[in-house]
Amino acid sequence: MSTLAPAPAHSEILERARSGERIGEEDALALLRSGDLVGVGEAARAVRDARTNPDEVTFIIDRNVNYTNFCVTDCDFCAFYRLPRDPEGYVLPKSVIFRKIEETLALGGTALLLQGGHHPGLRIDYYEDLFRSIKARYPIHLHALSPSEVLHIARFSKLTLDETITRLRAAGLDSIPGGGAEILVDRVRDIIAPKKTTSDEWLGVMRAAHLQGLSTSATMMYGTVDTLEDRVEHLRRLRELQDEAPGFRAFVCWSYQSGGGSRRGDDHAHTTAADYLLTLAVSRLYLDNFDHFQSSWVTQGLRIGQLALEFGCDDMGSIMIEENVVRAAGTAFRLDTERMVAAIEATGRRAVQRDTAYRVVRRF
Repeated sequence: MSTLAPAPAHSEILERARSGERIGEEDALALLRSGDLVGVGEAARAVRDARTNPDEVTFIIDRNVNYTNFCVTDCDFCAFYRLPRDPEGYVLPKSVIFRKIEETLALGGTALLLQGGHHPGLRIDYYEDLFRSIKARYPIHLHALSPSEVLHIARFSKLTLDETITRLRAAGLDSIPGGGAEILVDRVRDIIAPKKTTSDEWLGVMRAAHLQGLSTSATMMYGTVDTLEDRVEHLRRLRELQDEAPGFRAFVCWSYQSGGGSRRGDDHAHTTAADYLLTLAVSRLYLDNFDHFQSSWVTQGLRIGQLALEFGCDDMGSIMIEENVVRAAGTAFRLDTERMVAAIEATGRRAVQRDTAYRVVRRF
């Protein structure tokens, strides 16, 4: 990222953002540095209220199924993966995945979030067979893989990226989640996930998916070895891609969960709830071409997740029927539908169940 020029006073930046003017990278950095949690949060809430119904908060009922934990990427921050031949590694049989889908549908669920590790033995025919088997049996949205998994499949199957996406889409892939973005700055990625996709590769998968008509989500995991400048660079690259090839439905950020398997000890950046809320609010103001922002209550806890609704979020994400990756790092917040609705209503808003495309399924 180029050297940032001195930014105007942050109050003037907030006025421009409230009025709908696009703010720049130096503005976003000034807001992150300002520490003005109240002022930035109020502006983010105003922008959120102008973009989405201020009286409603959405959520989805889906299930996060990790079809395998075998992975050769060896990321510094991940406590979930197992190397090939590890006795704790697994590949779920179809029968288990089918049962999990049936349980999800019985609970009113509409989507399957299917992600796993970078398994060295699974080629594209495995995914085509699995996706077709799911679609032949169940009326469920398949929100599957991540950019790094898609690229891994392409490489191990000796296919181009476009060929891979085309074949996966034909087999039943409906949309791609934004996992694996971490921070889209290669200096950071070279430290925490040197074997995973580069920043350009992650963005390249999403660009190709958008151009083929698939929608996606965008994420940011901060708090490893990144700086505030790195966070702004991450947001810049997302906004530029959304301008170039629209397709991101939503943005969600969260802090690194230090209970994971990091080999770097305690040298990751220290983060707080205030840091999360400020980062979220600045993201809402800067990412002016994103409609939806999701609260990460799964990593931050329910109370902070509710507060996120005052800092730019309009969506509470999933009730998390199942979640394994964050849980492996020692964080285990869960809700059922009744408690999710109660949590939203406690903020004075109406709870609305949505599907993956943010279409209304049910109003409570």
